[in-house]
Amino acid sequence: MRKSFLSCRKCIFPLVALVVIALPLSGAQRLAPSADTPARIAHIENGLLPSVVIEGQPVPAMKLADRMQYYHVPGVSIAFFDHGHVVWTRAYGMADVQTGRPVTPETLFQAGSISKPIAALGALALVEKGKLKLDQNVNDELITWKLPENEFTKDQKVTLRRILSHSAGTNVHGFSGYESTQPIPSIVQILSGAKPARSAAVQVTSVPGSVYSYSGGGIMVMQLMMMDVTGKSFPVLMHDLVLKPIGMSHSTYEEPLPPDLRDGAAHGYKANGEPVPGGYHVIPEMAAGGLWTTPSDLALAAIEVQNEYTGSAHKLLSQSMAHEMLSRQKDNWGLGFEIEKPGATPRFDHFGVNVGFVSVLQAYRDTGQGIVIMTNGQEGEKLITEILRSVAREYTWPDFHPARHTLVELSPEALDHLEGTYAESDPEPDKLTVTVRDGHLYLAGSYSVGSTYHFTLSEPVELFPETRQQYFTLLTGDTSFRFEKNEKGIVDRCIIVSGMKEREAKKIVP
Repeated sequence: MRKSFLSCRKCIFPLVALVVIALPLSGAQRLAPSADTPARIAHIENGLLPSVVIEGQPVPAMKLADRMQYYHVPGVSIAFFDHGHVVWTRAYGMADVQTGRPVTPETLFQAGSISKPIAALGALALVEKGKLKLDQNVNDELITWKLPENEFTKDQKVTLRRILSHSAGTNVHGFSGYESTQPIPSIVQILSGAKPARSAAVQVTSVPGSVYSYSGGGIMVMQLMMMDVTGKSFPVLMHDLVLKPIGMSHSTYEEPLPPDLRDGAAHGYKANGEPVPGGYHVIPEMAAGGLWTTPSDLALAAIEVQNEYTGSAHKLLSQSMAHEMLSRQKDNWGLGFEIEKPGATPRFDHFGVNVGFVSVLQAYRDTGQGIVIMTNGQEGEKLITEILRSVAREYTWPDFHPARHTLVELSPEALDHLEGTYAESDPEPDKLTVTVRDGHLYLAGSYSVGSTYHFTLSEPVELFPETRQQYFTLLTGDTSFRFEKNEKGIVDRCIIVSGMKEREAKKIVP
């Protein structure tokens, strides 16, 4: 009988930790770590930070080992890079809890949606070779399947540029993959929504170019375009176009994962620590989420993009195309990568989430620094953000720092008029419920702010006052909750503020 992660916690810690990978990095220029590197890594490992800091109160420093156990994340792998070099790597915990196999820097993880910007490099390379066009109707280049035309495509067309900036108007946000025992659909079945595919048919649901809407479905259209114009399978195509030239020798888009690579692959684990059946899902949606890789290999890709942007390398793209890739196309998206908000330090990044796996790639465009963090636990995103805050403090990065709030004291009577349920309308799937208990204010429920930020509080968490009207929690970072009154002086709405975006939730009167 296979033991669950919950019953195997003792076999996870102490952690396995490896610094500066022992095996050669194909294509990488390794920089010898400086004398203070071990100390800096220790500061990061022992100084994970929460999302919120209250002014005047001590900041809790959390240990990575403890937070891995708290989030039921059995394994973590990290690569830090700077000015064209992978400077250090670390590997922690277990790739396979049941067998006790540890994570090493060469352990393969599912990259999830980080597969998209790597696939984008391949698509843009085909543009440079004259095989694809950035601004042409995709149906002019598709052969084996056509994207259905409808009222939304009458005047504006789906193009590769719009697909890569998630502004093509296509549907299907993401894909969950398939257990190893389930039938695996072909790419045409995926795009058509035909069995055994379990996702909806890919179609255009808004005017192309009009709005940002994240679409894994659009990326699958791109995958078929790349296959149609070259006549190659996607794994072979990506190996030849991207993985081999960069030196990503521990990476593959092959799905299912070939038998000879399975012993070196991490197994995924659910939010409660239970193993994903079969170890991981098969992801036939390769360009959207099917890449198996390591942090060091993803670091090589980020380094190549940084170097191509400056014109110091051109293994894949010209400098002008690299500039296109990292230029704002729609909202905060370039071509394949999310980029910094206006006015912020230039940066490109992407998160990746598959069943049992969560990863991130963060890279500063001009300073040359960046990091890749890969985990094999469903709650890995929360752990990753805590690690990023610690890294940001250690290397004085301008981003990822805890939100800072000032706490004020209010009388219990000042809180009573805030109680109630808040939503845009009734009925509404997203609702916030505010209650008062023992003189303290609590918040539960879920809400979205903008197109990318969503929070869910399944259990009530305390709301702390910054002013008589504005409150915050310790779990929602820089998101604040501002309660406002109507002309009669009665609180009738809550404004959820996250960064530069706001959303109003009205108080529902019973």
